[in-house]
Amino acid sequence: MSHTSAVHQHQAIQRLLKAGDTKSAALACKALTEEYPEYPPGWVSACHVALALGNADKAVGYARHALTLAPESARLLVLKAVALRVAGAYAEAEAAATAAANLCGSDAAAYDELGNYHTAAGAFRKALRCFTRAVDLVPKSAAFRFNRATLLRIVGDLEEAECEYDRVIALNPDEYEAYYNRADLRRQSAERNHIAELEVARAAAARHPRGEVLVGYALAKELEDLGDYRRSFEQLSRAAALRRKHIDYDVARDVATVDWIEAAFPPERLRASDVGEPSSGPIFIVGMPRSGTTLLERVLGQHSDVCAAGELPHFANALTAAARTVSGVQGLSRRELVAASANVDFRALGADYLARTRPLTEHRARFVDKLPLNYLYCGLIHMALPNARILHLTRHPMAVCYAVYKTLFKDAYPFSYDLGELARYYSAYRRLMRYWHSALPGVILDVSYEALVGNLELEVRRVLTYCGLDWQPACADFHRNPNPTATASAAQVRRPLYVSSVDLWKRYERELEPLRAMLISAGIPEGELSGASSHT
Repeated sequence: MSHTSAVHQHQAIQRLLKAGDTKSAALACKALTEEYPEYPPGWVSACHVALALGNADKAVGYARHALTLAPESARLLVLKAVALRVAGAYAEAEAAATAAANLCGSDAAAYDELGNYHTAAGAFRKALRCFTRAVDLVPKSAAFRFNRATLLRIVGDLEEAECEYDRVIALNPDEYEAYYNRADLRRQSAERNHIAELEVARAAAARHPRGEVLVGYALAKELEDLGDYRRSFEQLSRAAALRRKHIDYDVARDVATVDWIEAAFPPERLRASDVGEPSSGPIFIVGMPRSGTTLLERVLGQHSDVCAAGELPHFANALTAAARTVSGVQGLSRRELVAASANVDFRALGADYLARTRPLTEHRARFVDKLPLNYLYCGLIHMALPNARILHLTRHPMAVCYAVYKTLFKDAYPFSYDLGELARYYSAYRRLMRYWHSALPGVILDVSYEALVGNLELEVRRVLTYCGLDWQPACADFHRNPNPTATASAAQVRRPLYVSSVDLWKRYERELEPLRAMLISAGIPEGELSGASSHT
């Protein structure tokens, strides 16, 4: 075997994958594995290509084959665990991850990859131990330290996370995400902030659009903390516009999706009885992002009978799989997917959702799934799981839209970087929630963010009664909840309840006037757009 030729082919495949050209990568992988079947990295690439193409079963097969060539490889065992988890074989994936941990030895990269696996699996404390071990082995790796800092933030060790981000930046000043994440860990003060450092970093980041975006959002956040609202919004709007420039997104499709859902699920269809899985375990929290969903999840997670499971993609994934089975087509458009979803076996859908979820939550009778975008599926959730509870977080339209606009999301919510698109999306969301309430009266409980922060115990007692749970005083001490959280609110929910965010948007009334006008034009009642009351 010409090892040099195999290496070159493997490197070419990695470049194709990085560029997103999975079809060319798949062809190159086939050529490499056929020419050099004894070369393990070829099968590793084949596994990555299969995962990128959404074929988890093939990915598992390729990982298994690679392990026949190098059975003592910790990294290959981690790859097998990743593929198995994507394929839904959770128990076997955990077994592979455990075996990998016993073989990592002094291989820092193997610990890092294992940490990434545990992060994806929601086992954050295991992930932190892996990243810490990688840092111990290679202290000068900015990448390993960055991963460790991220996990420290998730588990709530915010002071150490800030120190670790400082070390990352010292090792690699071009690691711009570290600046952004660090800014969000605490409220900055006049005596202790990073504004001067961020202004230097912004100038250096000008040649890196993604870096310029990250530093811009960090600057906006720190300037807001210091009360320099005019400069904060200037930085924010500039960074948001740059972010939007690099996103392929059409808000009209999201708006049309609401029409497709309403057409596919008329009220009489939604009210069909005895079609779902009868479990009363799930409690769904839905709504716009930044509406208080994480706060309510942390509150409920303090209850002894409730597991806070985080933002789970499982209902959408189970629904997509069921719709493809019904249609017999894998490559459905979104409109076709919505139409096909009306004909799925809803009892089987509910059972599949529970099967995907319960490995994480079976230690408690009830669990919270707080993926905000599940608002799209409220009616379908009720059909699949008629005894599940659905909590809808509401928040003042201007407050929630501003909170969304000022948040830099990693991948989700592409509507959040342009005020016009944000107004159109928000209006469509409101329209769908009105439809669910009209078609299914009494099924969904609205929970006002303003009421939650204004009188926590009273509002939580109402929520617990709806969920069939008794009041427990620990629910009021949500900030003491030790459970990890990986959402954009990871730092905020570690603090005692505060109300400063309720009317923060009013600091930007002049700058947000175009948003207000567009919301009115999109059908949001003008009376809702002043004051601090939440819609219902």
